[in-house]
Amino acid sequence: MRKSLLMLALAGVLYAGAGQADEPKDGGDAVVTYQSDIATLDPAIGYDWQNWSMIKSLFSRLMDYKPGTTDLQKDLAQDYSISDDGKVYTFTLRKDVTFHNGRTLNADDVKYSLERTVNPKTQSPGAGFFSAIAGYDEMAAGKADHLSGIEVVNPNTVKITLKEPNATFLQVMALNFASIVPKEAVDQWGADFGKHPVGTGAFELSEWKLGQELVFKKNPHYYRAGIPHLDSIRFEVGQDPSVALLRLEKGEVDIAGDGVPPAQFLQFKQDPKYKGMLVTGDQLQTGYVTMKTTLPPFDNVKVRQAVNMAINKDRIVRIINGRAAPANQPLPPAMPGYDKDYKGYAFDVAKAKQLLDQAGFAKGFDTELYVMNTDPQPRIAQSIQQDLAKVGIRVAIKSLAQANVIAAGGSADQAPMVWSGGMAWIADFPDPSDFWGPILGCMGAVDGGWNWSRYCNKTLDAEAAKADSLTQPDQQEQRIALWRKIFIEAMADAPWAPIFNEKRYTVHSARMGGADALYVDPVHVPVNYDAIWIK
Repeated sequence: MRKSLLMLALAGVLYAGAGQADEPKDGGDAVVTYQSDIATLDPAIGYDWQNWSMIKSLFSRLMDYKPGTTDLQKDLAQDYSISDDGKVYTFTLRKDVTFHNGRTLNADDVKYSLERTVNPKTQSPGAGFFSAIAGYDEMAAGKADHLSGIEVVNPNTVKITLKEPNATFLQVMALNFASIVPKEAVDQWGADFGKHPVGTGAFELSEWKLGQELVFKKNPHYYRAGIPHLDSIRFEVGQDPSVALLRLEKGEVDIAGDGVPPAQFLQFKQDPKYKGMLVTGDQLQTGYVTMKTTLPPFDNVKVRQAVNMAINKDRIVRIINGRAAPANQPLPPAMPGYDKDYKGYAFDVAKAKQLLDQAGFAKGFDTELYVMNTDPQPRIAQSIQQDLAKVGIRVAIKSLAQANVIAAGGSADQAPMVWSGGMAWIADFPDPSDFWGPILGCMGAVDGGWNWSRYCNKTLDAEAAKADSLTQPDQQEQRIALWRKIFIEAMADAPWAPIFNEKRYTVHSARMGGADALYVDPVHVPVNYDAIWIK
C-alpha cells in the first residue's frame, strides 16, 4: 500500500531531535489541569485542542498514527486494500476489539458510526470530511438515511466506495470524527452521549464531576499490547494556569494543560531547575482573526483588506515572548503548499485608512471581537483592538469561555470577528486540504461549523476538489502547486487576517517519562496520553 508522500516527508521534519526517553514503566496515576471545562467527549462533536487527545484516548478508528509522528498506520483495520481506480477501499477488521461495555466491535459499527457523523441531525462539525464517500450529498441534504458508499460485506469486512479518488481518504479515516461508537450507547444517552462516552480506546471514562474533574482509567481489554502505561489520568478543570504551575513545581500536578502563562514563560524557560520539564515542538498551526463575510461591513472586501493592513503582528508576537512567527497566509511554513514568495498584506495604517474610505467607512465603524478568556488571548485581542482603533474601527471585546466563543463563531448572526487563539487552527492531519474544507471551504460555512468567516468561494472549492482528486505519486507536485494557488487567491478575498504561526510548549513534572514528541504530538494534540508513563 502507498503511504502519502507528504506524510513521510513531514514525519522527519516536525520532530527531528526529540528528547530520548527511558524504558516505559507501567502503573501510576497522572494529574492534568485545565482552566476551562471540557465541552464534550463525543467524537462526532468534539473539535477543540483541549478535548482532541482525550477523545483519541477513549475511542479508536480504522487508521491512526504512530505515536509522536505523522506516520499513518492501521488501527482497528487489520488490513485494507485499494482498488486500481483508487475509489474502493476494503477494510478487514481486527477480531480482538471490544467496546468499553464489553460488546465485540463489528463492521456494522463502522457503518453506523460514519453515517452518524454525516447525519445532519448529529450536527457534526466534521461531517464534511466524509464528502468523498458515495451517497454523502444525499445524506447531508436529508434525502437519505444512510451512505450508499458504505457496504458491510460480512461482520469483519467493510467496503467504502468514493465518488472519485481522494488523496487524503486514509488520513480522514484516522480523524476523531471517524471514531467507532456503539449504537446502543448512543441510543441510551442521546444528546448526553458526550458526557457518557463508550469507545474501544486505551482509556475509558470512570467519573465526570462537571466543572471539577474527569477520571480516565486504563482499559484492561485494550487490543494493543503494552499500552497504555498509566493506570489512570485525573483531569482537573477550573484550575488557574499560574496556580497549576505552582502545583506542578510541588509535584501535585503532572501536566499543566494550559502551559506556562506568558508572564512567567521566560523565567520558567531559563531556570535550570525546570530543565527537561518544558517541551518544545513545531506545529502545523496558524492563529488568525476571522471576519464574517456575510455580515456588514465585513461583506466588503476592502474592509477586510484594511483590517489585514491595520494589525501589527510583530507586536503581538512580542506579547507572547516570541513564541511564534508572524503569518501572512493560512498555511504554516512547515505545510506543503506554503508559498514562501508570497508577501501578504503589509502593516500599513495609511493604506488601511484609504481602503476604509474607499469602502464608505471614512469615519470607521463599531464591531465586536470574540476571544477565549485564557491568558494571553485577551491581551492579544486588546492589541488588535488598539491597532484597529488607529484606523477608526471601534472594537468591543467579548472575552468568553472557549465553548461560548466556538458556539458564537459557528452562528450566522454573532461574532463578526473572532481571534482564533487557543482554539484554532492546528492541522487535523498533515495536508493542505485540512486548512481549507473545515475553516475556509463552503462545507465549514454552516451553523456549528468552524469556517467562522462564512467564506464560501465555489470556484476555489472546485479547485480544491480537483487537487484532492490527484492521488498518483507523479501528480503530487501538481497537487501541491494547485493548493498553493488556492490559498493565495483566497487571501485576495481576505476572509481572515492571519496573525502568527505558534510553536507548541508542554510543561510536565519531572516524574513523567516518554519522548518529547509524545508531549507535543502532532496528531494527539496536545499530548499522547496512551504512550506516556510515570518513571
